[in-house]
Amino acid sequence: MSQPRQSTHAIHPLFINRWSPRAFTGEAIDQATLHCLFEAARWAPSANNSQPWRFVYAHNGLQHWPELLQLLNEKNRAWAAKASALIVLLSKTTHVRAGSDAATPLRNHSLDAGAAWAHLALQAEHAGWHTHAIGGFDRDQARVLLGVPEGYNVEIAIAIGKQASRDSLSAELQAREQPTQRNPLDSLIAEGRFSFAE
Repeated sequence: MSQPRQSTHAIHPLFINRWSPRAFTGEAIDQATLHCLFEAARWAPSANNSQPWRFVYAHNGLQHWPELLQLLNEKNRAWAAKASALIVLLSKTTHVRAGSDAATPLRNHSLDAGAAWAHLALQAEHAGWHTHAIGGFDRDQARVLLGVPEGYNVEIAIAIGKQASRDSLSAELQAREQPTQRNPLDSLIAEGRFSFAE
């Protein structure tokens, strides 16, 4: 087992308690609860208030679930099959600024979509649900299966569910089923100029 997480400065426990389990119960998530998570994401900050994030989702056991699940690589599919919902996060890569008729590149689209993902993850934690961002999936196939047009970037997949016992996982995943630590704050910040170790 890992050591308990401890912050070096006073922060809300929500930030420390949130982590990314793989063991899920398969319990259904109702539409109202899922919409609350998306509502939290909606209020994330974004450059020029462009709000480039888009979420394509499916409930476990309903019509679009097999399509989203098959996008995951084999190892991720094995545990994510018991999630309550799967989401694919997209970001719009251009934006029409106020007073203009032409779309221009949005340099921060991925960053802003990441902020929305963080809001969603923290709201889920607050509501007693857990999330796990998934990088191991077929982005090209996602574009085809989900009908994603040009001008959108396929960012990550997200599993949402109620946490189950680690015993429901393979032995390999059981060993990894614990909150991870973070690098010391002093290794991440510098006042005035870049002074980080390689």
